[in-house]
Amino acid sequence: MTTLVTGAAGFIGYHVADRLLSRGERVIGIDNINEYYDPALKHARLDSLAGRHGDSFDFRRVDFGDDSALDAVLEDASFDRIVHLGAQAGVRYSLTNPRAYVRSNLTGHVNILEVARARGVAHLVYASSSSVYGANTKLPFSVDDRVDHPVSLYAATKKADELMSETYAHLYRIPQTGLRFFTVYGPWGRPDMAMWLFADAIMAGRPIAVFNHGKMQRDFTYIDDIVDGVVACLDHPPADDGAEKSGGSVAPHRIYNIGNNQPEQLGHMIDLIERAIGREAVREYQPMQPGDVPATYADIDAIQRDLGFAPRTSLAEGIPRFVEWFRGYNAR
Repeated sequence: MTTLVTGAAGFIGYHVADRLLSRGERVIGIDNINEYYDPALKHARLDSLAGRHGDSFDFRRVDFGDDSALDAVLEDASFDRIVHLGAQAGVRYSLTNPRAYVRSNLTGHVNILEVARARGVAHLVYASSSSVYGANTKLPFSVDDRVDHPVSLYAATKKADELMSETYAHLYRIPQTGLRFFTVYGPWGRPDMAMWLFADAIMAGRPIAVFNHGKMQRDFTYIDDIVDGVVACLDHPPADDGAEKSGGSVAPHRIYNIGNNQPEQLGHMIDLIERAIGREAVREYQPMQPGDVPATYADIDAIQRDLGFAPRTSLAEGIPRFVEWFRGYNAR
């Protein structure tokens, strides 16, 4: 079994590739290794995969927003399934560089759909985001909720991806699963995420910016639990049976939330980082940032019912693991 993993040099892509390789599969990984954050971290992830798995991991550098380049780099490749995790990430960056999101998240998603159609893949699993819930105030967020009011371009592109995937599932019967991830954290995480930023600042004695004056809740989800959900979805494609799927489609397309099903106060998260590091933070309270939301909370009933998904890692367990990895990575 061979799986194409896009965004293989990224946080979630690295961990999904590692899990698939660890159970004896082959992975073709693609990534453009852009400079949204330090490419050295992306190269370190790729080096880890190559060192651990050898020739079973085949990495090919390409911008999947360029259809000609994508077709060329995959011309000789054979794969059965696709896990599409590559994207231009980040809510705040979408406020200043919107065209990057159009190229990667819109054009790039269509390009991957076309690869799936041309190759007749057995299943395409792709990354959506909890950001699609936007200004919704009903908690927890359910896949049955309407998501018509995004508060960032990033969120709008992810909702558009879901709509395009629904169209391809309807027209071409491509089995697909869209996953709305909720605030993923853990070892090999992203430097633009709050947990990394806070840990780095606390260790260095710098103040941290606490937005909305600390009145924030997030459904923090540990990376191992996320990978459990991704792989369970990948192994069980939706049936093309005309029955209504999670998210409402009657085509072979479903949408799930993947979260910890446990919103946590931002202040509690900071407390746990302080405890793991052994140093108090200097907290600077600031207003809410544009494009942000005060709370996220995942209703995971659908993925629990269909696939038995159950997150296992509490925030109190996950943060020390992240801090331990973070110390080691920065000591290299």
